[in-house]
Amino acid sequence: MKIVYSDQKSGRSAQLEIDDERKALFLNRSIGDVIDGSAIGLTGYKLKITGGSSTSGFPMKKGIQGTGNIGILALKSRTGKHKGEHVRRTVVGSIISENTAQVNLVITEYGDKPIDEILPKKESKKDDAQEAGAQNEENK
Repeated sequence: MKIVYSDQKSGRSAQLEIDDERKALFLNRSIGDVIDGSAIGLTGYKLKITGGSSTSGFPMKKGIQGTGNIGILALKSRTGKHKGEHVRRTVVGSIISENTAQVNLVITEYGDKPIDEILPKKESKKDDAQEAGAQNEENK
């Protein structure tokens, strides 16, 4: 199972793959539940479950009880050309099960570790390209 945790203040996120032992800590939890961060190695942090998706790629929807797939009528648009139209969408219930492939979390309370250590900054592709270009010119 993949865990994606993010910080709304900095706008950064990180991804983590967990084993079956840690996965058991998330089972039967629902969207909106707050969990302790020590379950994924973030001691002192509190994380809120905001969503996820099934192994088939269907998103979890808050307000849908259970763990199975269900077809709902979702509003296509509130304004504009398609105002008032509904579309049938397949979603998964709001409870985490064995069939859940990814869980999305948001940091609600911060711990002792600074956020920069937990969510490392990635170097942008521009920086990598500039370094590669500089190395190529040195080799000429």
